[in-house]
Amino acid sequence: MKTHPRSRAVRTPGGLSVRLDPRALTVVVLLLVAACAAGVALIGTGDAEIPAADVLRTLAGNGTAYQDFIVNELRLPRVLVGLLVGASLGLGGALFQSISRNPLGSPDVLGLSQGSTAGALIVIVLLSGSASQVTVGALAGGLATGLAVYLLAWKQGVHGYRMVLVGIGVNAVMTAVNGYLLTKADLVDAARAVVWMTGSLNGRDWAQVWPLLALCAVLVPLVLVNARGLRMMEMGDDISHALGVRVQWVRLLLMVSAVLLIAAATAAAGPVSFVALTAPQLARRLTRSPGPNLVPSLCMGATLLVAADWASQRAFGADQLPVGVVTGVLGGAYLLWLLVTERRAGRI
Repeated sequence: MKTHPRSRAVRTPGGLSVRLDPRALTVVVLLLVAACAAGVALIGTGDAEIPAADVLRTLAGNGTAYQDFIVNELRLPRVLVGLLVGASLGLGGALFQSISRNPLGSPDVLGLSQGSTAGALIVIVLLSGSASQVTVGALAGGLATGLAVYLLAWKQGVHGYRMVLVGIGVNAVMTAVNGYLLTKADLVDAARAVVWMTGSLNGRDWAQVWPLLALCAVLVPLVLVNARGLRMMEMGDDISHALGVRVQWVRLLLMVSAVLLIAAATAAAGPVSFVALTAPQLARRLTRSPGPNLVPSLCMGATLLVAADWASQRAFGADQLPVGVVTGVLGGAYLLWLLVTERRAGRI
């Protein structure tokens, strides 16, 4: 495997060797700073404006009772959900794009977001379920769709372009199913479903933070531990197998992890579009580093979503838009640019 010329090997006292790219590390640090700054700005945004200095003082436990209620009870959970959802979408998108070896191998294209939406709509429209039941439905829908894509794409292994083509077909089917479910809903349930389908962080509280945080605490380390195998798989299955990588096992493990991340993010905030598509590509262009760029993609996703949520509240005057509208507009423009670029390069 070719080593990136800027990367440096660092050996820990326990004998573990870690290869670091100074540029990628710098990008990660800057993205984390940007995500935190956008989070502080978002916490201070609203009907009751709070200066950034007062937000930081309140987060440190030195604010007034009024500021403590506004910051810690009303706005902090929304920001944390935004960060976790964005991180999950960025990491999940990077995994799918690396496994499929295709920049279009995104959950938005492969039908996972539509599958999670279908699970939520079944609960909303047919069962009139509660918010917690909608979350379970979205998770179940995402997992079922991911399993369907994997099984339909399997032919002596799962290969990238086959998975993308199968995913596009599944996405079309699930879109039709979701349209049918909406036609069967009464007016109240249909309005509730459309709001959820837009993708929004409005009304998010600590009940959405803890499950998503627990899932990320388990899956992110699991994914990073297998990052070496994922990078080797980019050279081809035969070479990876010769180097000792259990290709199909690693691919299945990482795909399940990606599906869980995407489904959980969708369950927490609705199908926020295009973050999983754009975050890995933007991270790769900033780091200029080969490989899946998992950590930069995670940080880019978190930064993009929180910045988009801030823009949805401040950039349109009195009209506050759901964050999914902002990401959809920006991501759609990016997708068109990506398609033109790939076509000019002769890859599609």
